[in-house]
Amino acid sequence: MASNLFFKKKNFKVKKLFPNVEIYQDFQVNSVKPLHLASKKDITFFDSIKYKNDASLTKGGLCITTEKLKKYLPKNLPKILVKNVLYELAKVLKKIYPTSDIDYPDLTLKILKKKKLKSVKFGNNVLVGLNVKIGKNSVIGSNSIIEKNVKIGKDCVIGSGVIIKNSLIGDRVIIQDNCKIGQKGFGFIPINKRNIKFPHIGKVIIEDDVEIATACTIDRGSIDDTQIGKNTYLDNQVHIAHNVKIGSNCMIAGQVGFAGSSKIGNHVSIGGQAGISGHLKIGNNVKIGGGSGVVKDIGDNEIVMGYPAVPIREFLKNKK
Repeated sequence: MASNLFFKKKNFKVKKLFPNVEIYQDFQVNSVKPLHLASKKDITFFDSIKYKNDASLTKGGLCITTEKLKKYLPKNLPKILVKNVLYELAKVLKKIYPTSDIDYPDLTLKILKKKKLKSVKFGNNVLVGLNVKIGKNSVIGSNSIIEKNVKIGKDCVIGSGVIIKNSLIGDRVIIQDNCKIGQKGFGFIPINKRNIKFPHIGKVIIEDDVEIATACTIDRGSIDDTQIGKNTYLDNQVHIAHNVKIGSNCMIAGQVGFAGSSKIGNHVSIGGQAGISGHLKIGNNVKIGGGSGVVKDIGDNEIVMGYPAVPIREFLKNKK
């Protein structure tokens, strides 16, 4: 049975999750996953035509979708047809992972006895949760909190006042003071003039040799994971929302904001205070000017600037 490293799971069969729907293929649910990651014992979902290619190839066991979108899914895939996919998905997630919609305090935190991790250096008042793993020769600054089940690689430097939860961190990663990593993202569904919290069961994955400067915020994934590729550098006060994936060797300047589920290629440079809208694809070797607002996909090797961001030649032409 599949398990989630950071969130306790309750076991359900499909018929128990959807008691008012006629189900022909009942099975015990492993997890809830996006279309491209789901296997035959997973529930998946399809709420936007933008993901129709993933929909046609999904290996999921059951899909929550709409009447309009069902034609893009495999014919033999069982479907739950609803009016609001994300609302129904949120209800399912809350049942399977009942603690995933709120960031409860980690009550296992304690000051670690230095004998347990002799090769790791700790500042004052460092709190560490249950089953935390920290690699050799890493340094953890004063007043930092490493919550349960977090894994940190070797030769890492974690600054002071850092909080890390629901995260897997590679080797030689530098995280400077006052960063917050792995908390629940900004996910709400407005229903009948009331906001419904959307559970977040994903994690943050930070690959080797990443450097994250002061006071950055990196939200964990909702269904998928949030991920930062190797040797990528983030300047101060960058915000990365849930499910964002940033490639390797990227340079992100201060106060850049990424909305949820956008994918950034390799060798991308983004100037300060730029904003990237959600569910976009930014290609490899792209350069985005400071203060730009990116509202549509950008292909490989493009240079863009402005709000909305346009190719640099068009931007300069319009300025004349």
